[in-house]
Amino acid sequence: MIGYLEGKLLKKEKDRILLLVNQVGYEILLPAIVRESIDSKKIGEELALHIYYHQTERQPKPTLIGFNLEAEREFFRYFISVEDIGPMKAVQALTVSVRDLARAIESRDTAYLKRLKGIGNRTAQKILATLEGKMAKFALIRGAEKPTEAVPLEDFKERVHDVMVKQLGHKAREAKEMIAAALKRNSNINTAEDLFEEVYRGEAI
Repeated sequence: MIGYLEGKLLKKEKDRILLLVNQVGYEILLPAIVRESIDSKKIGEELALHIYYHQTERQPKPTLIGFNLEAEREFFRYFISVEDIGPMKAVQALTVSVRDLARAIESRDTAYLKRLKGIGNRTAQKILATLEGKMAKFALIRGAEKPTEAVPLEDFKERVHDVMVKQLGHKAREAKEMIAAALKRNSNINTAEDLFEEVYRGEAI
């Protein structure tokens, strides 16, 4: 199964690209949020994508869907677990950032969800019923346009603390202690997403 591809951009279309990897051209579908992020890429430039590989008995032809970040692909897996949202519908619906969509789900903003292509009131309610309470990690995603930007430790500690208190119901002191314990276990954490995962990894032990 294909999970990651890195190669040269051969062709760009409205909703897909052709990526040359080791002399093989891969057609990759891109949600709007990903397609927009590579608009500045020129034919022949290097491009790396995390891949969601879709193939079923009903759809034996493999479909590759590309994302800039591993966290975006992980969110996509959650999103298609919602009843009535398959991979193709999800690709069309993702017209806003995963971060903003996750925040809308956690705040039960059905009006925002209904702005997504192909998502009506009934499907928006199903999204909330299936995903509410599972999106805090994705609400911390930074923009893919600056993947190498260094973020001060205090900055992402504050962001994680804010999510834990305002969205997940922890008391401020409790959240602070959990974050401190996570950083003690793993001093190499350098993103809000990694810190959030480490906090709850410790709780599961």
